Amino acid sequence: MKKLLYVLIVFLFFNLTSNADVDYRSIYNGLENPEFSYIHGIDPDQYYDMQQMAWSPYPLFRLNSEVYFKKQVIPPGYYLLTPREHDGKWYILFKENGTVKATIPCYKHEIVPETFYKDNLPKEKLTPTQKIHIGFVHFVSSFNSAGRKKAPSTYLEIEDVDNDYLSIILYYGSWKYYIVLRNKIMQ
Repeated sequence: MKKLLYVLIVFLFFNLTSNADVDYRSIYNGLENPEFSYIHGIDPDQYYDMQQMAWSPYPLFRLNSEVYFKKQVIPPGYYLLTPREHDGKWYILFKENGTVKATIPCYKHEIVPETFYKDNLPKEKLTPTQKIHIGFVHFVSSFNSAGRKKAPSTYLEIEDVDNDYLSIILYYGSWKYYIVLRNKIMQ
C-alpha cells in the first residue's frame, strides 16, 4: 500500500512540474511560419480521410476570440483541427467549411498512451433498445465490406498560459500533436 501511495505521489508531482517547466516563449519564438500553402485553401487529403466516414473524423474547436501565430491571425469561429505531415514536419490545419484558414507547425509529436481514450473519454449510456439497435447494426455491417469505418478517437487539451500563450494538445488516433499560439499581438 505504501509503494502504491509513493508511486501516486511521484506521478502527481511529475505531472504538476512537467507543465511548469515548459518555456512557451522560447518554443513560440523557435517555430517558423510554414513556407507552403494549399491551392484555394483545399486540403488534398481530406477526401481520402473522409471517404469511408459518416462524418468528419477531426475534432471541432471553437474560438471565442482572435489568436495569433507569427503573422497569421485566426479569427473567432468553428474549426476542424486536422494534423498533416509536410516534408517530414507536422502541422495542424485550422479548417473552416472545408477550407484551410491557418497552418500551424507542431513543436512536438508523440504516441498516445494505450489506455488514454478508455480512461478519459466519457462512456456512452445507452437504453436497452439502443443497445439492441446498435448491436444489430454492428452485426449487419460486419458482413458488408462497404460499411462506414469508425472515426478515430480524438481529445483536446487547451491551456491558457499567463494570458499570453495558448497551448493546444490534439490527440488524434494514436498520436498527439502539440502547438502553441499567442492570445495577444506581439509588440
